[in-house]
Parts: sequence; structure tokens; C-alpha cells
Amino acid sequence: MRRIHSSAWVLVVLSAVLQVVIFPLADLYWLSWIAVTPLVIALLRARPAGALLLDAPAKLVPASPWQGFLLAYLCGVLWSGGTCYWVFDTMNRYGGLPVPAATFVLLLFCLYIGLYHGLFGVLVALVAAPRGSSLRRPLVAAPFLWVAVELARTRITAFPWELLGYAQTSNIALTRIATFTGVYGLSFEIVLVNSVFAAAVLVEKQRRKRLLIAALGAAVALQAGQWTMHPPPSSADRVALLVQPNIPIVADWTADYFQSTLRDLAKMSAGPEKPGHYEPIVWPESPSPFFTNDSRFRDPVSAVARQSGSWVIAGAIGIAPPAGGSGRSQIFNSAELVSPQGDWTARYDKVHLVPFGEYLPFPQVFGFAGGLTKEVGEFQHGRSRAPLDAGGARLGTFICYESIFPDEVRRFARDGAQALVNISNDGWYGDSGAWKQHLEQTRMRAIENDRWILSATNTGLTASIDPWGRVAAEVPRKERTALAAPYALVSGTTFYTRHGDWFALLCAIISVGALVARFLFPGVSDKNVR
Repeated sequence: MRRIHSSAWVLVVLSAVLQVVIFPLADLYWLSWIAVTPLVIALLRARPAGALLLDAPAKLVPASPWQGFLLAYLCGVLWSGGTCYWVFDTMNRYGGLPVPAATFVLLLFCLYIGLYHGLFGVLVALVAAPRGSSLRRPLVAAPFLWVAVELARTRITAFPWELLGYAQTSNIALTRIATFTGVYGLSFEIVLVNSVFAAAVLVEKQRRKRLLIAALGAAVALQAGQWTMHPPPSSADRVALLVQPNIPIVADWTADYFQSTLRDLAKMSAGPEKPGHYEPIVWPESPSPFFTNDSRFRDPVSAVARQSGSWVIAGAIGIAPPAGGSGRSQIFNSAELVSPQGDWTARYDKVHLVPFGEYLPFPQVFGFAGGLTKEVGEFQHGRSRAPLDAGGARLGTFICYESIFPDEVRRFARDGAQALVNISNDGWYGDSGAWKQHLEQTRMRAIENDRWILSATNTGLTASIDPWGRVAAEVPRKERTALAAPYALVSGTTFYTRHGDWFALLCAIISVGALVARFLFPGVSDKNVR
């Protein structure tokens, strides 16, 4: 078996770098149209006898499945490290791991998440026809394969952080697709254009110019929506008050500090407007020991609701009786709903917990990483995504990490939520770019479901997000302050809200069909694409 040519390794490293810089904080989003192209070329011309570019196309052959895995896996590992480098700081600073151990955890994380890029490489190599036959099939199949792999990362690993389509979150014209397909439709469009760029390199010389012009034209036309389409501000007839407490992740919670923090939050919750003006007041998730069965917490929150005349949503640690009536009480990461009369009327318990942050999977194996959960113990999973009814306004409230799961968030809108509320504690990310990555993904949930999102965070960015995914109002990060957040209630549903990940599932089915066709019809030749 021929060895992988050195130029193929260079191409996958280039692709990894491009896939990193299209996301915040670099935010070179326009490079997304070529970010995957070097990887595709490397997979389809991995074993050349001479130069990688097609001066002698008959001597260039696609990677074997194993070679395809290695090439794409390297790309995925590098991409994971460049995008999720903040895992190191979180594990070191808040997980209590020394630098070598935190570095090792980051490496393991990258090696794990990188498997999905590797899977893409295997699939492209399998779909590619034998040497001397058409490369049209893998080029056509690549967008379907990419989306199928993204769906697998979402459903299997449950870490769909920065799917490719998020690079175009600010592209208002293009994101209209997401109301039908979810973010996966944007990923498909991006890889489709990348495949045309790859084809422009892989075809015979006389056809390269036409394909290159077509690819450039498509990229410019699709990207132009971000630069030219500026809808008027979305109508907002309500105002919420989003409190940004800026509570340190690590603090000495003495009785005085506990009470002074609550006094500050209560003072900010009064706001400058008349009682009943804010609908609702939102306190975010935070690293504070606010327990729902603690009168020292309950009484001040009830007082805020009564004095303001507003509904209050407060992030807290929910307590429930032990399962079966005996043993330890159950604890949840919760959002409590308090009425203007001060009554605690409903609660949302976080359904999708963060591994190593809110529970420890396989504790016998990963006991060394338990520092992240030791302060609050092991959370239990919530069971319901029913919207919270705040005086007739149905608010779909989800917590932090849950905002990166498209199919889960859309269920709130499907079940009647007229606006979405995300309470989050992004303080775990420190000053890395993760907070902005998180905001970018939260904005996509507003687009997919045509809903306003009230994003209340501990350290920022606290913002009101309109149904186009635009930040309508915000306050600076890392300040103890509050935001008067405009928004509106919306009752209609998008196609994506009603039908979920149908497009990604269709791509997975088509991918299976492409693999079957590869083995049933292995030798279809093509004179133009070699």
C-alpha cells in the first residue's frame, strides 16, 4: 500500500487551521467557504506518485479508508485543540488538576472529538471509486457525509460544539435555511461550496477555470447576504430585566458574603422602572449556593417578586425528596419561577447535564476529575421541557450547555414557548473565546425557532437576541449590572421547530445509500474528473 504523500499532511493541517479561525474570537467566517477544501483534496489525492496537483492525474489516487481516517483524524484533533483549548483552563483552575494532568485531559478530549473528523475521512475514502474511476461521487457525497457525521457527534457524543454552520450565524440571508433545516443546512451549504472548490483543483486543466469561477461566484453570492441584508429592528413590546451578578467561580461563601450578594442582586432587580414593568426579572445560573429549600434564599427572591410586581426566574440548586422516599435528597440544576405575589409556582430542572461539570460519568474510571463536581455533588437529570407559564407568557427556559443542542431547544417552542430564556454561567471559561462561541450557538437557536432569546449569564455576555439572531441589547462582560432587555412573544412555529432534525437524518440516509452504491457500482468511469 502506498504511503501518504507529505503534501496531503500539509493540506490537512491547513484545513484544521482554517476551520479554527472561522469561529470566534478570530471570526474569519468568510474563510468557511474554503476551510474544508484542503481536507477533501487531501483525501482524494492522498497517494500520488508525483506532485499533489493534477499534472499527472492518472498517478493520483484517493486515500484508503485507513489513510482517510488518519488524515482527517489529524485534522479533527488539531481543530478540537484550537477551538476548545479552554478545556485546559477549566480543568486546571476549577477542576483542581495540575498542569500536566489538565494537559492530558485536553489531549484525551481532542483525541476523542477528533474521531468524528476521522469518520468523515473514512466515509469519503469508502465512497471514492477505485483508481482510474470517477471522483464525482465522493465530491457530491461530501456535504451529505459531513452533515451525517455532525448529527452523530450531536446524538452520540453529545458535544456538538461549533458545528460548521455556526460560522455563518451572522449571515441573515443564508440563515433563513436554518428555519427549515436547522444549523445542519448551513453546514451542508458550506461543504457543498468547498466541494466545488476541491473539484476545481481535481478536474482536468481545461475545466478548472470554469469551476473555479463557479465556486467563487457561489461563495461571494452566499456570503453577500451578511453584508447586504439588514432587516429593520424586530418589533419588541415587552421588557425583561436580566441580572448579571458577576459572581466569582471560586468564592468564600461566608454568611456575610451570602447576604451581601443577595442584597446586591435584589437592589439591581428593582430597576429604574415602575413596579410590574419587567416581564420577567431573570437571575442566571451562577456558582452560588442558592438552594431552593433554603429560606435565606427563598425569602429575598420572593421579596424581589412582590416589590417589583414582576415574575422572577431564578437560577438555583433545586432540591427534591429522595427517590423512593429514602436516602439522600435529589439535587438539580434548576430555574425557579416565582409569581408577583412571591409564590414559587414552577421549576425547570436541567435535562441535559454537562459531563465532568454536573455529573461524573463512570466515576470508577474518571474519579481524578471529580473536582468539578465536588462542591455541589452529583446533579440528577430533569424530566420535562414544559415552558414556564409566567402570567400567560410561556417561556421556554433552558440552562447553559443545553443551548448547543438544536433538537432539544426547539422542543420548547414546539410545546408552546413564546420566547426562550437561557440562563448560563460562562465564568467557567475564563477569558477564553468560549463565551463568544457559546453566544454564537445560542443565537442560532433564536434563528431556527423564530423566537426571541433572553440570554442571562453570570459573567456575560448578557443579551437580548432577536429572531434573526441579532443581539438587540447587551451589557459589558464581567460587570455586576442588569440589562433592560427588549423582546416579544411569538406563537408561530418554523418548519424546523415542528419537524426537528429531518434534514440531518435525510443526509445520513443518503450517506448510507452512497456507501451502498460505491460497492454495487464500483467502476463507473468519468473522463472529466479523474
